[in-house]
Amino acid sequence: MYNTGLELMEIANSKKCKIYEVVIDNEVEAQGISKEEIISKMQKALEVMKSSAQEALEKEVKSVSGLIGGDAKKLEDYRKAGNTLCGDTVVKAMARALSCSEVNAAMGRIVAAPTAGSCGILPAALITAAEKLNKSEEELVNALFTASGIGQIIAKNATVSGAEGGCQAECGAAAAMAAAAIVEMAGGTPEMCLHAAAIALKNIMGLVCDPIAGLVEAPCAKRNASGVVNALISAELALAGIKSIIPFDEVVDAMYKVGKALPEALRETALGGIAATPTGIKLRKQVLGE
Repeated sequence: MYNTGLELMEIANSKKCKIYEVVIDNEVEAQGISKEEIISKMQKALEVMKSSAQEALEKEVKSVSGLIGGDAKKLEDYRKAGNTLCGDTVVKAMARALSCSEVNAAMGRIVAAPTAGSCGILPAALITAAEKLNKSEEELVNALFTASGIGQIIAKNATVSGAEGGCQAECGAAAAMAAAAIVEMAGGTPEMCLHAAAIALKNIMGLVCDPIAGLVEAPCAKRNASGVVNALISAELALAGIKSIIPFDEVVDAMYKVGKALPEALRETALGGIAATPTGIKLRKQVLGE
């Protein structure tokens, strides 16, 4: 059993195994079911992730409120035109993240990983990285276990709730989970995985949660697009041998304290940030019929 990133890393190093193997063994013990059943559950989650990451690339998916929709397809069409600034991999990941967010806002099926508001970051990052690295389905499933291990630690020692810790807790946790998983999938060590996760959390420290009309739509969708890029660059930094000078566990603790310090208006109440701008208020009245 592990409660911190340090403990997770020490277990993996002592057993000379990957983080995903530690996580699977832990789940087998915790749930009292076989390894095959645990892996089967994760494979089903991956299928849902793939579907939600693809759906809005092929057709315009509008949210129930009408606040968002169609952006994933716009970005995918832009990517296919072949003249992007960031390159095919990054833009494809952004489009997939938007797709998941739009499917969620349209009441479609997604995997809350770790939350519905941040549901696009992990699928988009891992699916795109796996394509780029020519990884198998099995390796992609293993990466999801690595991600879940990081998520467990953040949830246990801090929070993944926007209402409790701001968007840094939701999109930050998702990016940290994805970054660590990408590093391991690319052949990085457990230590490098934790550096990637720490970097991703630091990159988004302090981000508020300010949904217009209280809906998980705007600015949530675009923050998923930026969050997937955060995950990718954090993984790249760690894979290059760059370290976080602040250990992962200390970053998690700092994120939690920052979240607690945020005023209530900036923690998913729609009372501050862009939700409280003149346009944000106008949109709220339109959506809610006020």
